[in-house]
Amino acid sequence: MTLVGVWGRCFPRTQTWLCRRAVPGGGRHYRTALCAQLKQPLAIEEVAPRPLQPQEVRVDVHFCGVNFADILVCHGQYQEKPQLPFTPGMEFSGIVLETGSEVHSVKEGDQVIGVSGYNGMAEECITDQKMLWQIPEKVPLLEAAALPVTYGTALLALEHRACTQPGETVLVTAAAGATGLAVIDVATNVLQAKNLSMGSCLAFWEAFSDMDLVIAAAGSDEKCQLAMQRGAQASVNYTRGSLKEAVQQLVGNDGVNVVIDTVGGNVFLEALRSLAWEGRIVVVGFAGGTIASLPANLLLLKNISAMGLFWGRYKKQNFPVFSRSLTSALQYCQQGRIQPYIGAVFKLEEINAAFLHVTQRKSTGKVLLSMK
Repeated sequence: MTLVGVWGRCFPRTQTWLCRRAVPGGGRHYRTALCAQLKQPLAIEEVAPRPLQPQEVRVDVHFCGVNFADILVCHGQYQEKPQLPFTPGMEFSGIVLETGSEVHSVKEGDQVIGVSGYNGMAEECITDQKMLWQIPEKVPLLEAAALPVTYGTALLALEHRACTQPGETVLVTAAAGATGLAVIDVATNVLQAKNLSMGSCLAFWEAFSDMDLVIAAAGSDEKCQLAMQRGAQASVNYTRGSLKEAVQQLVGNDGVNVVIDTVGGNVFLEALRSLAWEGRIVVVGFAGGTIASLPANLLLLKNISAMGLFWGRYKKQNFPVFSRSLTSALQYCQQGRIQPYIGAVFKLEEINAAFLHVTQRKSTGKVLLSMK
């Protein structure tokens, strides 16, 4: 059964049931979303807070991001498989409640974003101090919660992996999703692409061939329109025909320089064939559900590079790069150079409805849970 089938069959309502766990001594408790069994709806459980370790920080969570990866984890289909039961949620924003005895990077009352293992979808979250970043002034907690996964991914995909250069053309698939819109935002406003209304005129493209241009590819006209409103200079609805042919009409036979793909399957293959000489395609995910086999001869013929990006793994493999992506995202947001698009906000008790919203492809932009 598909993800949509599981959540639609097992959870037709918008509210989640509440389980009460006994709290020793009858003290303070908080609510958390709990995955007790894979492929089943989550429950909301009341738990008692545990003591902090010296390097840990307790955060009063205000918002938590809902990522497709969270749903895959709860379905047992993600690269990492936490031990049951667990609380999903990879990113959050909130206010520091308490710090361990050896914490010096943040203090009580600081507004922070955090990257957690699998415990963000709760009213309180404990994490190591190095996994918290202070939110600059004038950046709301709502917007800050949308930054870590999507903008961290967008920055590393475009800058660290694809090494996107001025004057290059970027093609973004699933362009109306959270990551897609973040890639458009970064490519347009951080890499300083021009906001041009292109249409499909090749002569117009050639007149501005020295400028960065962002092409959004999405699965509906409405999603293409949103991507254009958020900064893309051209769009392609890949349900209407060949993505490769549509891109060729926009840029000519030379193709695009960089592709950031989160869809996989045939969309990935069409995007791969749309690359220019020495083009680069970055595989970010497989939202379409199919992992394509790569025709290696295409890499050879045009000296193409195909690479992957698992942003979360940089936490262990190269933490300075990981941390820099979040610091940059916060700075760009403070400067007004990027602006996260929040598509929907659900309450914590609506967690299963939020999951269904994503799996049914109803979501555009970032989906958040509000704990307040």
